[in-house]
Amino acid sequence: MQRIRYSRYLKSIIILLDLLVLAGVFILYFLNRHQDSAQHHDVLSQNLFSLLLLFSFWILLSGRTKIYNITRNLTYIVFVERVIVHFLLFIIGLILIRKVSNNQFFSSRLTWFTLYLFYAVIVAKSLVYFIIKYLRSLGINHRNVMFLYEDDSTETLKNILNERKDYGYKLFDYKNSDDISTDELVSFWKSNGIHTLFIPTENPFPDHKRDEIFRLAEAHKVHISLIPDISQNDYFFFDLGYIETQPVLNQGKYPLDFYSNFLLKRIFDVVFSILVLVLICSWLFPLIALLIKSSSAGPVFFVQKRYGFHEGVFNCIKFRTMIINEDSAIKTTEENDNRITRIGTFLRRTSLDEMPQFINVLKGEMSVVGPRPHMLAVDNFYKPKIGRYTLRSLANPGITGLAQVSGLRGDSGNVEVEMNKRILADAYYIRNWSFILDIVIILKTIVLVIGGDKNAR
Repeated sequence: MQRIRYSRYLKSIIILLDLLVLAGVFILYFLNRHQDSAQHHDVLSQNLFSLLLLFSFWILLSGRTKIYNITRNLTYIVFVERVIVHFLLFIIGLILIRKVSNNQFFSSRLTWFTLYLFYAVIVAKSLVYFIIKYLRSLGINHRNVMFLYEDDSTETLKNILNERKDYGYKLFDYKNSDDISTDELVSFWKSNGIHTLFIPTENPFPDHKRDEIFRLAEAHKVHISLIPDISQNDYFFFDLGYIETQPVLNQGKYPLDFYSNFLLKRIFDVVFSILVLVLICSWLFPLIALLIKSSSAGPVFFVQKRYGFHEGVFNCIKFRTMIINEDSAIKTTEENDNRITRIGTFLRRTSLDEMPQFINVLKGEMSVVGPRPHMLAVDNFYKPKIGRYTLRSLANPGITGLAQVSGLRGDSGNVEVEMNKRILADAYYIRNWSFILDIVIILKTIVLVIGGDKNAR
């Protein structure tokens, strides 16, 4: 229904830009390494073949790594993860080619070429990513969307689309009712150029009406997106598989269910925690302890029961940021909370109050990255309210997590909606874990610690 004027050309332009970056780095590297032989015809033709081979391998590899599938809701963390995975596979390919090739380029030392290319690719693709996001926030390359019938799930999604203008969705309100006139609906599509129709899976439409809406949407080139109600179904727990040609729903197996992934994550947790405790905490802990003691009476550390892996209870260690109070185990932090000390405000803003949790990581109770552990009272309150809430307990809780670096603290604005978004982020992390994703989250956390997290309380 909506005419798409930009998207069909966008991917081609991005591919051409990447190839230009690749060619630019290759030419600079070649001229720097082979200044004397740069004019020789044989050398030039041989290295032209090398460049064409690099182009072909880069493009073929992109079909696997999906670096050119820049969907509207693609986060920068996932985008960088794809770029890094693509680059690592590309370099592995170069090393393998080098082993079997007598080509002058591939037989040379590629260390500096690799470093130059990695820097250039990260900078170029990050610029492209943020330029596209900026243009979409201005209303360029937008999608006209509407919701047909609304419930709690659509409220969460509408909240996200209204907040994230960079996704490039323009919402059109439709007068919803149980009795939908298909003629009026089609007229609404045509008059507003609707591209996508969002429908919750839990809706009051009878089967014949729903089938008619789907048929009309297909006929008028309107895309349909179904929104599952995670409190009413098991979409997060099952994957579609086949036995011969018969489709079956199998209970989902998540990345950290595989022992190799679990072992890799655990080894990294132990090594990283030891390095942080020895190199940073050895001098930082005494300094913070002095500041806490000088600001208020009470212990340096605050120990609280939290749910961990498979909802096992453990003692979570933090630096104390509040005055001693009886509500610390049942009352969450509020804006301008008078229980927080002056040094506590600084520790929370920089997330330094979480540093003692590296001890929990060494003990195996937590991980460096994972869903943040909540107070027992908070978990017990939201568990019956939010479907698949316990999915977050399928991994060790983390010192930092995807929800936190995405600005989802769950304790501001419309708390119910924000907590829903936070749990969805945790569920995404559980289902899509990778080692690269953990590294990207850690890097983004370091940036937030240095710059201060405006969403922290």
